[in-house]
Parts: sequence; C-alpha cells; structure tokens
Amino acid sequence: YDDVSNDQRQVIYQQRDELMASEDISEMIGALREEIVANVIAEYIPAQSLEEQWDITGLEQALLADFNASLPIRRWLDEDDSLNEDSLRKRILAQITADYEAKGTQWRQQGVEIKLVEKQVMLQILDQRWKEHLATMDHLRQGIHLRAYAQKQPKQEYKREAFELFQELLYAIKREVIRLLSRVQIERPESVEETERRRREEQ
Repeated sequence: YDDVSNDQRQVIYQQRDELMASEDISEMIGALREEIVANVIAEYIPAQSLEEQWDITGLEQALLADFNASLPIRRWLDEDDSLNEDSLRKRILAQITADYEAKGTQWRQQGVEIKLVEKQVMLQILDQRWKEHLATMDHLRQGIHLRAYAQKQPKQEYKREAFELFQELLYAIKREVIRLLSRVQIERPESVEETERRRREEQ
C-alpha cells in the first residue's frame, strides 16, 4: 500500500518542483487548454458522428460554464456549410485561446502579470487536490479489506482503484486550472475606491 502512495507522491512532487522552477508556464497552460477544450467538445460532438447527433445547445452552455466563452456555434454552422467536426473544433479552440490572450494583454496593461497568476493558480490547485486525494486514498485503504468478502484480492483491487483515482486526480487538476484561469477576472483599481466611497455614503 505504501509503495502505491509513494509512487503517486513522487509524480506530484516532481510536477510541483517543475512548476516552482519555471518562470513561465504559458506553453503548458496552452497545451492543457487544448486537451480540456477537446474533451469538453467530445462530450457534445462525439467523434465521427453526424451533425444531427450533435448537442450544440449543450456545448454552448458548457463552453460558457467552463471557459467563460459565449460562442454562437449554432449560427456558425448555419452560416458556413463547410464547417465540419474538425474545423469546428479548431475554430472553438482558436476563439477561446484568443479571448484568453486578450485578457492577458488587458491584465498586463493594468499591471498584473498573467504568468505569475497562471503559476500561482496551478500550484494552489495542485496542492489542494493532492490533499483531497490523500484523504480519499486513506478511505480506500481503510475499506479495502472488505473486497476479500467479494472473493477479490485486496492488494490488486487497491492498486487498480488507486490508479483510477490518480488518473482522475491528474485530469481534475488540469480541468480546474483551465476553468479557473478562463473565468477569473481582476477588479479594476478604481473599483476599490468606488467600494470605499459607497461605504462612506452609507454611514
């Protein structure tokens, strides 16, 4: 049991060390965004499916919820007969990426360095999710002996379930990082002054 935990710990700590040593993780964030966007799209546009099988309304809602991207995909399809599954995927990713880059430019103009925000967000989510995963692994270990009653090998079941949980953890970290970075906004400096002015007026 300890070997499994130690193997997972080594993977997470290596990721954390690489993050700490990196000045700029924007390329990593870009690759994660591409993976997560592709997976979200696949939930509503199954690979090699007919357009009648596509859930465009569901996809538009998911892109808004996950990436803060309000994309008129139905209109795109109505206006452009040449759009297929592949070109639509590329167009969605390009738009979400362009929106994110525009936000980065806007932040820099307001004195916020998006590279630092990306690194802080990823470290914070990695640490938080890892703590939650350790608690889940603890519960799994405590209950694993019950598998013997179901004619199963507890050690083998523990390895299998621990592996599945770890894969879920790694994906959850990626998705949450991209989701948070896509949705996070910074307050304009004057909004602090506005808040203070309102507070004085209310007194």
